[in-house]
Amino acid sequence: MITKPNSNVARLKRHRRMRRNLAGTPARPRLNVFRSLNHIYAQVIDDTTGHTLVSASTLDKEIKESDGYTGNKDAAKLVGELVAKRALEKGISKVVFDRGGYIYHGRVEALAQGAREAGLEF
Repeated sequence: MITKPNSNVARLKRHRRMRRNLAGTPARPRLNVFRSLNHIYAQVIDDTTGHTLVSASTLDKEIKESDGYTGNKDAAKLVGELVAKRALEKGISKVVFDRGGYIYHGRVEALAQGAREAGLEF
């Protein structure tokens, strides 16, 4: 029986392919995005040490209180703004965007636009 690979397997394959040429440094850490059906998560990661410097998600108190539903573009934009604000507080202004194998569309695009509008450069 031949089975069709599910979309997450294809996404992980794209992500591995992208990560070959994409790495966060102390000067330009990596802004990683993970998207689930109900939530979206963003992390700023220094790959040389393997540490997460800043993170934000729709599970954060600020976003849960402001927006009712967390699986839409409005919530993703708020996550982008929040992660950018936290990164700028830590002195991080330039990042490398890692879309995690997702298509740059919808919630991923909204998160990136929110981060750019809040002052992150990528």
